[in-house]
Amino acid sequence: MSTAQQPKSGVPVAILKEGSSRTTGADARRSNIMAAKVITEVLQTSLGPRGMDKLLIDAFGDVTITGDGATILKEMEVQHPAAKLLVEVAKAQDAEVGDGTTTVVVLAGKLLEQAEILLDEGIHPTIIIDGFKKALDYINSTITEVPNLIYPVNLNNRDEVAKIVANSLSSKVVAEARDYLAKIVVDASYIAAEQTNGKYNLDLDWVKVEKKKGQSLYETQFIQGIVLDKEVVHPGMPKRIVNAKIAVLDAPLEIEKPEWTTKISVSSPQQIKAYLEEEANILKGYVDKLKEIGANVVITQKGIDETAQHFLAKAGIMAVRRVKRSDIEKLAKATGARIATSIKDLKPEDLGTAGLVEERKVGEEKMVFVEQCPNPRAVTILIRGAADRVLDEAERSINDALHVTRDLFRDPRIVPGGGAFEIEVARRLREWGRKLPGKEQLAVMRYAEAVEKVPEILALTAGLDPVDAIAELRSRHDKGELDAGVDVLGGKITRMSELNIWDPLIVKMQVMRSATEAAIMVLRIDDIIAAGQTKSGSTGKGKAGEESKTGEESGTSSD
Repeated sequence: MSTAQQPKSGVPVAILKEGSSRTTGADARRSNIMAAKVITEVLQTSLGPRGMDKLLIDAFGDVTITGDGATILKEMEVQHPAAKLLVEVAKAQDAEVGDGTTTVVVLAGKLLEQAEILLDEGIHPTIIIDGFKKALDYINSTITEVPNLIYPVNLNNRDEVAKIVANSLSSKVVAEARDYLAKIVVDASYIAAEQTNGKYNLDLDWVKVEKKKGQSLYETQFIQGIVLDKEVVHPGMPKRIVNAKIAVLDAPLEIEKPEWTTKISVSSPQQIKAYLEEEANILKGYVDKLKEIGANVVITQKGIDETAQHFLAKAGIMAVRRVKRSDIEKLAKATGARIATSIKDLKPEDLGTAGLVEERKVGEEKMVFVEQCPNPRAVTILIRGAADRVLDEAERSINDALHVTRDLFRDPRIVPGGGAFEIEVARRLREWGRKLPGKEQLAVMRYAEAVEKVPEILALTAGLDPVDAIAELRSRHDKGELDAGVDVLGGKITRMSELNIWDPLIVKMQVMRSATEAAIMVLRIDDIIAAGQTKSGSTGKGKAGEESKTGEESGTSSD
């Protein structure tokens, strides 16, 4: 589009920089909706237990194989600004509830697909947006009160919670081990959770997830304590300490180098010897200090000099170096230690305690286990697997499962899975939407149509005829079978309560909210202004790219 306007005087007035492009009105919306539809098409085949995985290769040739929606979008390196918006929605969903990332992007794409049909019929975007907002308000206010659709969870029954967590793992690569992994996740969550006034509160920072190649997923362990992916620094040190007194340091056991360039002038071998002896004395002083306050285990974020290692081994002190900051913080919380930044200032009360600190061989490598901590809430899940890609996918899956457990602690209500919830939402929206006056009714009906696409995709991945499946689901829900959904593994329509397939309500409601907000945001955009690239390949702001803005912000409107 031209970047100059021709006023009555006949003199052209340039508004944008040379090379800039501008797309307005229907063309801008069509471009954005098309980008969202492409993202949705990529993700929708990954929905559900029978969903396909994607093989993603980045610019460096690294390969990721996953069916996790958030991971797929992160690895895709999306460029289009509207498509990036859906990536952000998936990230927000992942951060908030940890599950439903594929569903939220698919639903947002389907809402925009249905909105496009209404736009082609000449309905103004504002009316569509108002209709979508009313549909979401109706879902928020009424759907949670529907009997035989929302069920409470007995949090005191761990087996019941484990079944719901296992459902969240059924669409992952680790699906065959989902029951085993779900039990580990639930056990870890209950120990890590804090119980106040009968309610559980789970801080996921207490649960450390560590992975080590070897054996199979069924050898994944739950350890009540902290596991460090490090080994003891010196072969002469003890490998097992009972009743450990642990010094947790953010300081090196090394001679600190000066910050400026220095030169040392020596005139005889005795001076060199004296210099080296002084260095050794300083390091010995550090070790003597640790021994004096009663420490028998030293764990530091920084390095340990070889001379210091020798003195530590001689003193019978176990030492581990270059431990990650996050692990140091977890260790301090678990053992009750204070993270010391100076060895000189250490006091006996700064030490942490643990019943057992031991170096063990895991696979081909060694790891340090800190167990029987005074704070029992510190736990570690040690994942085992035959290949790095299996380990990576298992780690993502266990993080999702931990989020699902936390979601149930926050809101212990569940809904039937397999698309049963979506079918019921769509059915009730249609009933309510027919009573609305004006064109908003059409938007609400299209919203219901989009929500119904979720069970339709599940039916497709199960190998069912989607038209027959949706017809049967509608019929059974009309008869009062509110838990009728798609049995993806069995390839038929059945009652989800009989199969024990449930989803947390909080995840479903977050999906509805996030998808609606994303669709509304895209529909508001009526002007795309893309800055031209400079010779160096970047804009004046330092980065080439498109800037999308709404009619309200730009002050322009094509309607």
